[in-house]
Amino acid sequence: MESTSHITVQNLNVYYGDNHALKDITINIPDKQITAIIGPSGCGKTTLLRAFNRLIDTVDGVRITGKVLVDGEDIFDPRADVTMVRKKMGLLSQRPYPLPMSIFDNVAYGPKIHGIRKKKVLEEIVEHHLKMASLWEEVRDRLHEPASRLSIGQQQRLCLARGLAVEPEFILADEPTSALDPKSSLYIENRFRELRSQFSIILVTHILRQARRLADYIVFLYLGELIEHGPVNEIFENPREERTREYIRGVIS
Repeated sequence: MESTSHITVQNLNVYYGDNHALKDITINIPDKQITAIIGPSGCGKTTLLRAFNRLIDTVDGVRITGKVLVDGEDIFDPRADVTMVRKKMGLLSQRPYPLPMSIFDNVAYGPKIHGIRKKKVLEEIVEHHLKMASLWEEVRDRLHEPASRLSIGQQQRLCLARGLAVEPEFILADEPTSALDPKSSLYIENRFRELRSQFSIILVTHILRQARRLADYIVFLYLGELIEHGPVNEIFENPREERTREYIRGVIS
């Protein structure tokens, strides 16, 4: 199945001081699919993910060459609007980081920054996106309580709702279930399955079982290099590269 791409990476290199973290990465990320980035710890998975919303800019001593094209525009061009780049990217981290405010204000935060002030509109936005994150029924009667009172699993779904509320094109998820219990992990995975028709989802995971059951497309990194990428069944059942086969079998880690 062919797919268009709204993210194209061209000869991307990322250096942290003397550490060459990503080495000449070139790839198209399929649109409206779940792409899982897999590989051992320290192989560059999170660095690649954070390149897509320019969060690697915040690291001291980082140097970047190459291009990341989002909707045809190089986001590392000095003229690029970083705020607009990040608006396109909803981010879900390993651990949830709700803002120190109410459940309602967490979801309304982004829309307010982008100029929405009418109470009725904000209420509709909050309800809609809490429903998208499968959290509305659990919190509808406590919207003005501190978000910190939610369970970890609920906080992660709240962060998903907060990310969706700015109407991104992409969801970037950095091991989003690693801190969650199995039930909460299942909630997140099910939401991703439902959202893949609306968003391109890029998932970093160290759990091969999760990548296999959830992803449409696999990107395998090893020591900063792009070893192989392709449809999930192709990568897991008939990988072309020996290092991919060894990683899937658990020979290298």
